[in-house]
This record gives sequence, C-alpha cells and structure tokens, in this order.
Amino acid sequence: MTGSPVASAAPVSPQAPSADPLLEGLRARDAAAERAFYERHVDRVYRLCARMTGRDDLAQECTQDAFVRAFDRIDAFRGDSSLSTWLHAIAVSVVLNALRREKRVADRHVDLTAVDQQATMPVESEPDLKVRMRQAIAALPPGYRAVFVMHDVEGFTHEEIGVALGVASGTSKTQLFHARRKLRVALAPFVGTETL
Repeated sequence: MTGSPVASAAPVSPQAPSADPLLEGLRARDAAAERAFYERHVDRVYRLCARMTGRDDLAQECTQDAFVRAFDRIDAFRGDSSLSTWLHAIAVSVVLNALRREKRVADRHVDLTAVDQQATMPVESEPDLKVRMRQAIAALPPGYRAVFVMHDVEGFTHEEIGVALGVASGTSKTQLFHARRKLRVALAPFVGTETL
C-alpha cells in the first residue's frame, strides 16, 4: 500500500525560513548583521546594566559581555521569546554574575584606608532624591533589583521577566512587591509617604 489519502492530503510544511533576516544574518555570523543588532539594542542593554549595577564602568563591561555571549550563543536561540527579550535575559545573567563576583572579591578584601577616610569625612548636605533613589535601588538584593529595574524602569511585563530570569511570573510579582516595599522604607525619611 502506497499511503492513505488522508496522509497525502495533509500539507507538508517545509521548514520555514526565519521571518527575521537579521536573525539569519546573526546565525550566519555576518558582521553587518552583528553590527546592526548591536546598534539596535546597545542603548537599552546598557541602561539595564547601568541601573542594575549602579556603576558606569561595570555597566559598560556587562553590556559588552552580554553581546559577546549573545553572538556566541545565537544558535541556541529557539524563538520562545523575542530576540530582544532573549538578549536582555543574557544581560541580566551577566550582571548578576558580575555582582556576585564583585561581592566575593569585596568580602575577601577590605580597604582599610577607605574605611579611615569614610570615618573622617564631614557630613555633606542632603543629596537630591534622584541620588537617594539610585542608592536605594543599588542596595536592593540582586533578584529584587533585577525585577524592579526590568518592570518599573524598563517596562517589561512579568511574563517577559519570568522568561528572562527563568522564574515564574508570580515570583517576579512577589519580588517586585518586596523591592517596592524596601524602597519605600529606604526613601520614606526623604519624601512624603503619599508619593511612594
């Protein structure tokens, strides 16, 4: 028997080419595609890294590292999310790893000169609220900080954050709740509670 009529009537769908020529160029390791991808996303990735790290030098390093990893792992992109969400997940991972690495180094090394200088520094006038907010965000635990920055600053949905961080969207919502609560406590002395 050569085959049933039902089987022959079903359309055979050949493997569809990617709808995104940029993705195809990235997979082909095309330098022009990599440059276009970098230029399209670098500002947003840098802002995410800068807000999560609180330091320009570390943010620049993490941004470059995120793109290097994305280019190296482009063949692993399955299309479960948008290419930009996938890139931001890589950036978040890079930042969290960098912050862990910095914490380990800081825990092993205490610069006593800096401690002495801090102890003798005169108290300056109150910094503005923007600086306090930046400091309060930087003081959040890394998971809370990542969710807060991605949701409240960058505008990602909890579903996108869940994909990027590898957590359930409910976990993202819980971490955002705790992050906001910690920020309210940290900033309450400086702003009216009605604005938080």
